Amino acid sequence: MARKKIHQEEHADETWLLPYADLLTLLLALFIVMFAISNVDKEKFEKLSEQFGAVFAGAGGIMEGGGSAIVLVPDSDLLTMEAVKDKSSIEEDNMLGIKEAIEAEIERNAFSDRVKVALDKEGLEIAIQDIVLFNSSEAKILNSVHPLLLQIAKTLGDLDNKIKVVGHTDNIPIRTERYESNWELSAMRSINVMNFLVEQGGLEPWRFSIEGFGEYFPKYDNSTEEGRAKNRRVEILLIRKYPAEN
Repeated sequence: MARKKIHQEEHADETWLLPYADLLTLLLALFIVMFAISNVDKEKFEKLSEQFGAVFAGAGGIMEGGGSAIVLVPDSDLLTMEAVKDKSSIEEDNMLGIKEAIEAEIERNAFSDRVKVALDKEGLEIAIQDIVLFNSSEAKILNSVHPLLLQIAKTLGDLDNKIKVVGHTDNIPIRTERYESNWELSAMRSINVMNFLVEQGGLEPWRFSIEGFGEYFPKYDNSTEEGRAKNRRVEILLIRKYPAEN
């Protein structure tokens, strides 16, 4: 019996796909670079070149493994990034100026040991201990602190950033005819400070929000009188519009 011939299916050689794919990638990059040269200035072109350099330095053939992706940054996005950076720098300078002005006013009023100003990634924080603002377990603002609050309001009026007023207490429970808890006391204190800055200080009400945390977010050790005194405070926070520069 004659043996039947077995015909094995031949597969086309597809190794040419790898260099072909790489060639297409290089052509795409070439056209993008040519477009960039005709549309962006030297500085933006250099940024774009750095991005392509990073992509191709770590990239193999695009058909291998998980492949490599090219992320393009449109010219409008580059402009937006530069604008935000510039505005962030201006805002930082403005907040530093406000910080220095308020610190000078604090020193002039002899409150340096009870009022602190700090600038961080969230914004400019003015922390005022309760003994400066109120009588014990009360929320009515003392007349003696009116000049300082008016100067703070005047200084904060130079910008239109949002403002948050936050009330804090220590962990000693209270229960008075007016306030049944530290929570209520801290909330009313922040409300009264906000109202003063708006009604007496002339700041726009739409800029404000208030929070009352009671004893639940202490910054200092409540086991000592000194720590409890520092925890009884009101914070006035001028909130950044733009991310802080590193």
